Amino acid sequence: MDIHLTTPRLALRPFADTEADLDLVVELDSDPEVMRYVTGGRPMTRAEIRAESFERMLRGGFWATHLRETGEFVGWHCLRRLPDAPAGSADLGYRLRKAAWGKGYATEGALALIEKGFREQACERITANTMYVNAGSRHVMEKCGLSYSRTYFEDWPYPVEGDEHGDVEYVLTRREWLRHTGAS
Repeated sequence: MDIHLTTPRLALRPFADTEADLDLVVELDSDPEVMRYVTGGRPMTRAEIRAESFERMLRGGFWATHLRETGEFVGWHCLRRLPDAPAGSADLGYRLRKAAWGKGYATEGALALIEKGFREQACERITANTMYVNAGSRHVMEKCGLSYSRTYFEDWPYPVEGDEHGDVEYVLTRREWLRHTGAS
């Protein structure tokens, strides 16, 4: 495993263009509970994953997340620049297997990428987005120091229960991160 970033419990590495990595994403995105706030619980097909999400993951910013102790795949984290975002901005995200929920892995990996973004990638602003009704993901964002910025409404390709409440964006600036962490 070509590890690029570690935390006390996690090892993160860029996704590789291999069937093995595609299989990991297919397994993750085949769980209706994992996909509840993405597709309304509809599992993604292998063809959809290959053409849509996996291709995006290979372009960079997505990290396969494994347990350091066992090497078990628990999901992914991402910190990526979006094409229409202002310079110095990056988008934070994560998706974990259900067996990994509630153990702090989403927060642990996200905090590592936030630090990497501000220390190594010259980020000035990190955002994260989820559905308003996704309390678990919002909690992770708050634990990582991001603050609610706005609610917005978009047309998504899949109807999801609760989408009438919109999506929310959370933000953390470099200045806020430095003040919170005492980093320099």
